[in-house]
Amino acid sequence: MSPISVEIPLQERSYFIDIGNGLLDGMGATRALPKASAAFIVTNETVGPLYGGQLANVLKNHYKYVHTVTLPDGEEFKTWQTLQKIFDALLEHGADRKTVLFALGGGVVGDMTGFAAASYMRGVPFIQVPTTLLAQVDSSVGGKTAINHPLGKNMIGAFYQPQMVVCDLETLDTLPERELAAGLAEVIKYGPISDMEFMQWLEDNMSDLLARDRTALAHAVKRSCEIKAWVVGQDEREAGLRAILNFGHTFGHAIEAGMGYGAWLHGEGVAAGMVMAAELSKRLGMVDEAFVKRLRKLIERAGLPVRGPRIDEQDNAGRYLQLMRIDKKSEAGEIRFVLIDGPGKAVVLPAPDALVREVIDACCE
Repeated sequence: MSPISVEIPLQERSYFIDIGNGLLDGMGATRALPKASAAFIVTNETVGPLYGGQLANVLKNHYKYVHTVTLPDGEEFKTWQTLQKIFDALLEHGADRKTVLFALGGGVVGDMTGFAAASYMRGVPFIQVPTTLLAQVDSSVGGKTAINHPLGKNMIGAFYQPQMVVCDLETLDTLPERELAAGLAEVIKYGPISDMEFMQWLEDNMSDLLARDRTALAHAVKRSCEIKAWVVGQDEREAGLRAILNFGHTFGHAIEAGMGYGAWLHGEGVAAGMVMAAELSKRLGMVDEAFVKRLRKLIERAGLPVRGPRIDEQDNAGRYLQLMRIDKKSEAGEIRFVLIDGPGKAVVLPAPDALVREVIDACCE
């Protein structure tokens, strides 16, 4: 399969997402790597042993010094303390403003590497090398970087674009089934918010995606990136349109924070959150029951949860509402939800607390 490229159109900061097989070994062959004397690979304890040495060997052909920073693996480590490990390594090795950071891993590694790149010396170049489906179709694209706070997910960060994104589909071979399913949640979201033909394609090809068919995965990653590129190109800093990419995330982030980071994977929270957001859309008269059932069935086929957990035994809905008020889309304490205003069209609107409570009670265990 020939490599596929999708451009993120941001004028002088435009860059390409390259998608294909064996791209890790060909790093620098397709596109020129930033010139520098040193490169830092930021990875984690799981991905590093699998692909860290391979990437380091390739980068040694381009950089005089190649260093590796290995972080603990898991959403629960997306913290200031872990971020400090990257800064420590950069300072200890005398990294300068041209030093290039390579984010080798999933969404946590990508977010933290990007935030470190945005912050160190007020900005150094970095490249995303996502090794999970979720990172390839969503978190590595568009320049959102952040760490978590105990009270809210991704609340501390910066918009900072990578120089390029390299999606080697071969790295998905080692992805655990649960992580693959979690990535499919971020793929599925693109249908209801933008492209119902893509949702139909997902329904027709879900078995191939779960079997890791390379051709099916390539199309899923390409179409997801195309939709995200179109949105980010119009609204890089989420002033309006880009918020639709957070379909299911307001509920999902509350699940992650309420359960404790790492208990539910991000994609699992988003999956249940999409069902809750669709149900809220239905109760507001925007979609019908058939649409909600269709989305729920597709999410179930991907092996993902369609019901949210109880995060408080006394007042579950109240706890959800409390956590959702910290969401970045909230304005003056008013929660704003990504809702489906007819299949293939998303809007961001508030909803009455009483109705949201009904949805949470109906959609949680």
